[in-house]
Amino acid sequence: MKTASRLSKLGAAALLAVSAVGTMQAHAQEKFTYMTNWYAQAEHGGFYQAVATGLYKKYGLDVTIKMGGPQVNIVQMMAAGQAECVMGSSDLQMIQMREGGVPVVNVAAVFQKDPQVLIAHDDVKKFEDLKGKTILIASSAQRGYWPWLKAKYGFIDSQTRPYTFNIQPFVADKNTAQQGYLTSEPFAIAKAGVKANTLMFSDQGYPAYATTISCMEKTVKDRSAAVASFVKASMEGWKSYLADPAPANALIKKDNPNMTDEQLAYSVAKLKEMGMATGGDAATMGIGIMTDARAKASYDFLVDAKLIDPSKVKLADTYTTSFVKDLKVLP
Repeated sequence: MKTASRLSKLGAAALLAVSAVGTMQAHAQEKFTYMTNWYAQAEHGGFYQAVATGLYKKYGLDVTIKMGGPQVNIVQMMAAGQAECVMGSSDLQMIQMREGGVPVVNVAAVFQKDPQVLIAHDDVKKFEDLKGKTILIASSAQRGYWPWLKAKYGFIDSQTRPYTFNIQPFVADKNTAQQGYLTSEPFAIAKAGVKANTLMFSDQGYPAYATTISCMEKTVKDRSAAVASFVKASMEGWKSYLADPAPANALIKKDNPNMTDEQLAYSVAKLKEMGMATGGDAATMGIGIMTDARAKASYDFLVDAKLIDPSKVKLADTYTTSFVKDLKVLP
């Protein structure tokens, strides 16, 4: 009852905030910080686009985008008050953070498909062909997609080796596959002249959303109008970015000087080709949409894989659709 009551209040506040966004005339720009999960890249493009084209200002916000990185605990920084919301790599990740005692709420999901993939040499045509091969995965995969792959395809822990975010071990050994991000590692591997096939989890039923807007429960409650404005402007930013990425790309390269035009172009093309932000439910319900059914699928997977204890975290606490269900920023 307490959970239902709290969420009812959160939802009501969110609905009021969303209804006010369209007519809001702020006297001063309200400061709002969003922290990404990695160095600036095309996968963050819609947020940078909303800065570059003045969309956040249009909705009364002065937004700062801070980059994450391999040694940055963005949730810890948010909990310490250094960001209003963060970019979850997946809704699964944020649910696990909530179980760990951080009251995080997912309020939007840009990517309807998780961009996580396995990359294999060209003799591998499907996931089933990876039995018996070495698979390079990061330690974080053990609390994400790896239990799902084991359950679905019968893979075993002994065939894994650590992935060091370096493609050379894969390039050197045809009996090896590695994890990757749809828009990143396949590009680097192709540039190295290696023929490879990319196997995408979400095409086989992996339930996770990705590139979330995840905020502290207190922020959702106390600053619901700002959160609503941020979500709306961000989704408009994503629509704009996929139409013309140039404004955001200039800011991305400023934040991340190692990013190349070629990589950005490849990533944007893949995002569009695969309908990462615009496919699935987003095609009819709008960019950023989350549904109760998908949220439940993610939660149920974590419970079934014993990655969370359902007595410690309830599904209803982990997300709210109030900020996105009526936005309908259609592709």
